[in-house]
Amino acid sequence: MDYNRPAKAHQAEIEVRKSRFICDIWPVTDRHSATAFIDVIRTQHPKANHHCWCYIAGSPNDAHQWNYSDDGEPKGTAGQPMLNVLRHSELGNICAVVTRYFGGIKLGTGGIARAYSQAVQEALQTLPCETVTPTLQLTMTAPYDLTGELEQLIAQFQLTDCERLFGTQIQINAKLVANRLDAFKLALTPFQHQVNLCVS
Repeated sequence: MDYNRPAKAHQAEIEVRKSRFICDIWPVTDRHSATAFIDVIRTQHPKANHHCWCYIAGSPNDAHQWNYSDDGEPKGTAGQPMLNVLRHSELGNICAVVTRYFGGIKLGTGGIARAYSQAVQEALQTLPCETVTPTLQLTMTAPYDLTGELEQLIAQFQLTDCERLFGTQIQINAKLVANRLDAFKLALTPFQHQVNLCVS
């Protein structure tokens, strides 16, 4: 299924009882890029009290790509509430970091959780988004006499990022829109004994 992700970096700020909560949002492709973004924000705000964060580093429903941190705030008062906001937004490929400058007035655990949630909600309200169409990586190997048929399938199914390697057989690496996989396999049926298909 298609989903939305941030189109570019975005920031929003709120103040709660003299504490500043700055929410930075960034589009990410994986856990590594999310971690790199968190490090960038830490560098930009070296004197801040906390840099709490959460991310969904893939499609919105892939729980393996979720993570969060309270970064020194009481357990459960920052990262998890922030992640809950992201999950309800149904956005993917997104990382949110909320930087807190403590204003001297304690908020209590409930107040802290509300403030971090509100900071993310504020940023999401004006966040520019773009649509992501999930794709699968295909690798096909086949005899050279099927090159024409494979090229027709490439055009028919609008495969992207096509790479052709020439060895004892032709190998084609390409991307296919995920929800068209069953139709693609059906189209390969007449050649299934000659074409080796790997999907990842």
